[in-house]
Amino acid sequence: MPATQTRRLIAVVVLVPVLAALALWAFAWPAARTAPRDLPLGVAGPPAATAQVEKRLEQREGAFDIHRYADEAAARDAIEDRTVYGAVVVTPQGPELFTASAAGPAVAQFLQQAVAQQAAAEGTQVRTVDVVATPASDPRGAAFNAAVLPLALAGIAAGAVVTVLGLRGVRAVAALLGASALVGMAAAGIAHSWLGVLTGDWWTEAAVLGLSALAVSGAVAGLAALIGTAGIGLAGAVVMLLGNPFSGATSAPQMLPEPAGAIGQWLPPGAGTTLLRSVSYFDGAPATGPALTLTWWAALGLGAVLLGSALRARKASSEPATDGRELAAVG
Repeated sequence: MPATQTRRLIAVVVLVPVLAALALWAFAWPAARTAPRDLPLGVAGPPAATAQVEKRLEQREGAFDIHRYADEAAARDAIEDRTVYGAVVVTPQGPELFTASAAGPAVAQFLQQAVAQQAAAEGTQVRTVDVVATPASDPRGAAFNAAVLPLALAGIAAGAVVTVLGLRGVRAVAALLGASALVGMAAAGIAHSWLGVLTGDWWTEAAVLGLSALAVSGAVAGLAALIGTAGIGLAGAVVMLLGNPFSGATSAPQMLPEPAGAIGQWLPPGAGTTLLRSVSYFDGAPATGPALTLTWWAALGLGAVLLGSALRARKASSEPATDGRELAAVG
């Protein structure tokens, strides 16, 4: 067997198990270590009445980031603004738990279990109020997760196709913009109009879905324009092996082991998921952070596409002149 083929065989035998192990770690590790870590939780009511509640919650060291509110109305506003995931409200009739399943059904379920266990130990019951509920067509949020995570695949595919077809410069940028816009409208048509998973403004949701796809496709095509086709695999691996499992789509960033949750929000899948929840269920609150993250990814990716094309054109234009000078010197 030739030496070249032997090296390729060894590379395949070694790299495939490494990639498999990396993928297993990236997806299984966050799932196996899901638990609250500084999860924003509100406590509302008179200070004397809430002191005991806060003390019990603080016994779970590092689990909750307690926010204090004067009354039920303030706690509701904080949940609707996505400042907290829920709130324990102390009333004369007993404690009540306010949740927002639209912010993450898994988080709402965890809060119900945690607060109910504490109340049962004291011989009381807690009434649960879902302030911002998931749509009736998707009570567990499964369809929402299935709708947003495939956008990463669509973005990788768009960036790869643009690269393989040899589109460069303005044409590549136009192709990426057009493809992302169509992906956004198609996804909104399916998730909002057909399945009823999304309940916000249709065009805003389509824009968010399209921007999420553009952030990924721009990164893939941009890196490929700078370093060659290997950029497709590198960018795709970052998005699929880190972006998707670290996105917190199935739970929340604060439920993932550190620093997975923070990393996920700086990558397109995590930022796109957070932004889509905000515009679909919470009237856009808060949307600035994830929107800027997606915009930066898209802008840098498209800029890299243009830069790579310019560098390639410059290199191509300089080669004939060099060849001419060499021929003249030989003659």
